[in-house]
Formats: sequence, structure tokens, C-alpha cells
Amino acid sequence: MTSPPLLRREIGVFGATLMGLGSIVGTGVFVSIGIAAGISGPSVIIAVAIGAVVAICNGFNSAQLAANHPVSGGTYEYGYKYLNHWLGFIAGWMFLLAKSASAATAALGFAGYLLNAFGINNQTWLVLTALTAVVVLTIVVLSGIRRSNFTNIIIVSITLFSLVMFILVGVPQVVWSAGENLMPFFPGDKPIASLLQAAALMFVAYTGYGRIATLGEEVKEPRRTIPRAIALTMIVTCLLYMSIAVVTVVVGQEVINKLSQADVSLAAPLEVIARVGGLGVPVIPKLIAIGAVTAMLGVLLNLILGLSRVLLAMGRRRDVPKVIARLNSEQTTPYIAVIVVGVAIAFLVLIGDVKTTWSFSAFNVLIYYAITNFAALKLSSEERLYPKWLGWLGLAACLFLAFWVEQQIWLVGLALILVGLIWHSLIHRLINE
Repeated sequence: MTSPPLLRREIGVFGATLMGLGSIVGTGVFVSIGIAAGISGPSVIIAVAIGAVVAICNGFNSAQLAANHPVSGGTYEYGYKYLNHWLGFIAGWMFLLAKSASAATAALGFAGYLLNAFGINNQTWLVLTALTAVVVLTIVVLSGIRRSNFTNIIIVSITLFSLVMFILVGVPQVVWSAGENLMPFFPGDKPIASLLQAAALMFVAYTGYGRIATLGEEVKEPRRTIPRAIALTMIVTCLLYMSIAVVTVVVGQEVINKLSQADVSLAAPLEVIARVGGLGVPVIPKLIAIGAVTAMLGVLLNLILGLSRVLLAMGRRRDVPKVIARLNSEQTTPYIAVIVVGVAIAFLVLIGDVKTTWSFSAFNVLIYYAITNFAALKLSSEERLYPKWLGWLGLAACLFLAFWVEQQIWLVGLALILVGLIWHSLIHRLINE
């Protein structure tokens, strides 16, 4: 049996790092910090740190897996290679479920933020604008990884600039407050449960680094590039999130409550802080709105990239029809997988209200990364780049946090895993007959 054609390697450390930042610094920073702050109050600062620790473990484990097995598909491929086909399939299945809905949400979010900036609140325009974004970015991804990378650099640069300005303008309030708005630090009747739930939500806000591993087949010198890119991505993101969490908390509980209740499709949560929190600089809310728009585009672009590469890997293994694994003549794009992903996202956008909760995303992503860490434990001593205890810590943390989301969420998640396993069993039975 001949090996399938591979994608060309065109991404260096800088490009891979910005791919990671483009995947992370999006819906998470503009939405998840606000929701988590509404759940745990000032202790969201600790939740951000817990999420970072778990994500760093997962990031390094993803890095060493991708460095040793640099093909498209991420944990779907690692599960197959280092564990078994059942766990490999579950990883791919959970990724497709969570991220397809997230991509549609990002498209609707982009449309909502953009239309809100022009004072337009119309459902038809919301859907049409979101569909336009999906079509344009699908075409960008079809044009190849190099053009996708260039587009991502522009998007991430604008987003990071807006967030850095938000932090800098908020620093004086942090200094003047002298910790007054940090008390009570653990509010509510169940502060530990609230903290852990917030930590699970914040973990999701870090998980875009996996896109670097998912694109492992297109990275130059993967054993060197992937670990460096993931490490740089996590350092920048952790510093950014901690700074934003502190600024978010010091504006006061009243604004945090408004932030946690903000409609994702209508207004950028950080814009609520900038406008209502009295940051004192009129241009900042507008700058945050622009950053939110570009952030949603960055998330959508990187999700189309990541989903198409996982679908490519699943096509190669016949978990989906083999035709999906075809590459274009230049071998730079799995064009059928990209089109399938674009159509699926567009279909979800047409429903008009695709708002998968952060809790649902958290459960799916935590199970996905639990499999990542489990696979990392199977690396040989020659393949291993980092201590084995990182794998055990990441695995335990993911499974622990997964069940701190609402009970109905993880019950639905377990039911969807069962549905996926039934599909996997049926399709392989048909192939073998």
C-alpha cells in the first residue's frame, strides 16, 4: 500500500507561534474571562493560573508528540499511533463536534460585533454577514497555508494591539484601587466549586495551541519548531490573560456581572468593561470592538485550518470517506476537506443561533486533551522531550476538571462519545466486508 501524499512544510517558528496565538486569543479572551469572572469573582485570577498550568502540561505533551509524529490530525493521529484506534477516533470525533460549533459561533460572533459597531441589530444581516466571513476565509484556506499564515499574522497583530492598549489603560485603576475590589476574593456559597468550574472554562481559552500540533505536517523542522512555538505561545498568552483578568476584576463586581451576561453575538464583553468600567479613554471601547472583530476572524480562520487537517487525517484512515483526504496539485491544501468543513460551518451558521456553551466546549476539549496526555505517556525514553510526570499531571488535571462542568453537559458529552463509537464500529465493519 503506497503512502498518501504529504503536505509541504512551509511554516517556521514565528508563523507557528502566531498560528497558535490566532487560535487562542479570540473567543476565549473576549468571552471566557468574563464568564469565569461572573462565576468565581476575583478568584478568576487563580482560575486563569490553574487553566494555564493545565494548558502548559498539555502544550508540552502535544509538542513532544507532534515533534515525533509530525503529521496532520493532532491527537486523533497520536491516539491511533500510541494508544488504539478507539481512543484515536474519540479524539478526532470530539474535536470535530466541539470545534465545528465553535467555528459557527465565531462566525456569528464576528458578524454580531461588526454589525453592533454600526448600530445594526438584524437577524438576517447577522446570518448573511457570518456566511460571508465563512466563504471568504474558506477561500483563503483553499489558497494554501502560506496565504492563510499571512492573513493570520495581520489579524493577530490587530487583536494583540487592542488587548495591550486595554491593559495599559487599565493599569492606573489597578494601582489606584489598592486591592479594594479584590474582596471578598472567594465569593458565594461554594467558592471552591466555583473556582474549579471557572478554571475548566479558562482552560478552554488556552487550547488553541493544539492547532500548532494539528498543522505538524506543514511545519519546518518539527522537532525544533513545534516545541518552541508552543512554549512561546503559552508564555505570551498566560501573561496576556493574567493581565486582562486583573484589569477585569478591579473595575468592580457590577461591571463583571454585566460582562458575564453580555450576549456574545451582540457586544464584545471587554467592550462592556472599557465602556462601563470608566477606563477614561473614549477610543478604547472602539479599539476593543475592532480587536473583537479581528479575533473572531482569527478563530474562524484557524478552526477551518485545524478542522480540515483532522478531517484529512480521518479520511486517510477511512474513518470518513477516503475522497476527503485528497490534496490539490501543489500538495498545499486538502481541498475537499476544507470545502466540507466550510459547508458544515455555513450550515450551522444558517440555523442562526449556534451558541454552544463554554461548558460544553470545555468538556469536549478536556476529554480530547486527556487522550493527548495519555498518548504522551506512551512515548519511549528516546522520543521523550520532557519529564513523564507532565503527562500524568496533564491527564489527571483534564479528567478532574472535565466533571466540574454542569452535570447535564458531561452527560450529553458521554452520550455523543457513544454515538461516535457506534459510527466508528459500523464504518469499519462496512470497509472490512
